[in-house]
Amino acid sequence: MKLTGYGKKDYVMGFFVGVGVTAAGYYLYKKNQNKVDGFLKSQGIKVNTAETNNFNSYDLEELVETKEHLEDLIAEKEVAGDTAVQCEEECEVKK
Repeated sequence: MKLTGYGKKDYVMGFFVGVGVTAAGYYLYKKNQNKVDGFLKSQGIKVNTAETNNFNSYDLEELVETKEHLEDLIAEKEVAGDTAVQCEEECEVKK
């Protein structure tokens, strides 16, 4: 299949421009990660962060709730024959 008007050089240049833009976007995201994550959360988008699963900061009640939720998910997977199960509860413990 030959695309007219575009040469191999154009595709290679486009690839490297795309890689550069992606790297710059990732750098800017990491530099402003707290602001971006806060904005996404305010828009209703759940953002998983490393802090989400920091179990050392949970109190005993939160750990027990998390444990029970995980046990429920395991039981549902065993009953379903180890197929994917949709999580009905909010997995993140609210503080």
